[in-house]
Amino acid sequence: MERTPLGFLLIALGGFAGAVARHGVDVAVGDATGVGTLLVNVLGSFALGVLLTRAASHRTRLFVGTGALSSFTTYSTFVGDAVTLGTAAGAAYVAASYAAGFAAAAAGLSVGGRL
Repeated sequence: MERTPLGFLLIALGGFAGAVARHGVDVAVGDATGVGTLLVNVLGSFALGVLLTRAASHRTRLFVGTGALSSFTTYSTFVGDAVTLGTAAGAAYVAASYAAGFAAAAAGLSVGGRL
């Protein structure tokens, strides 16, 4: 982990970009049913898979992975969506999210040449 002012700045800038992109997805899909959360988590899983295999530098991983993707994807909203949906629908949403997320991460790793 790079504990320098530049490292912190890269994470902060990436976090800003990821949070704005996350909000943009919600606005675009009108996220009342958790579709936006599922979409960003699957896209983020794929992007992380690619990043882990293709990142040219540690600083790229800080900006994109630790900063942007961690702000773009969201566990807290995921849990809130699952609870709001109720027990049966929430459980199905959690199962679908994990299945799609793992599949997307594997696809990203494959695209990156690691699988």
